[in-house]
Amino acid sequence: MDYETFIDTVSQRSDVPPDKAEDLTRATLATLAERLTRGEAQDLASELPKPLKEPLTSPTPEAEPFGVDEFISRVSQRADVSAQEAEEGVRAELSTIRDAVSGGEFRHVMSQLPQEFQQLAGSPG
Repeated sequence: MDYETFIDTVSQRSDVPPDKAEDLTRATLATLAERLTRGEAQDLASELPKPLKEPLTSPTPEAEPFGVDEFISRVSQRADVSAQEAEEGVRAELSTIRDAVSGGEFRHVMSQLPQEFQQLAGSPG
């Protein structure tokens, strides 16, 4: 999946304009980089379009242990959107990541996240 298709998909799934979808994408990936180990963030970045690699630069080798509420709060702050918009953006982002990367890579990412993230990711497709 190329960058434009990725952003368009997030835009459609979150029902926001493409520019806001870009902000939500960068905010979600940056927050995901904090929540994943550095190695897993790098593995995920390797399967995404080039412009999406930078936000996945993990600040530390270890994953920060926080749940969905904190994740959404961080995305909300980074993207300067409401918590509801951030949650919809995270849902759109996770489902788009699922479609953009290999099944094995997506399972590795989800294995590092609490079970509550499965509900946000939704079903494939």
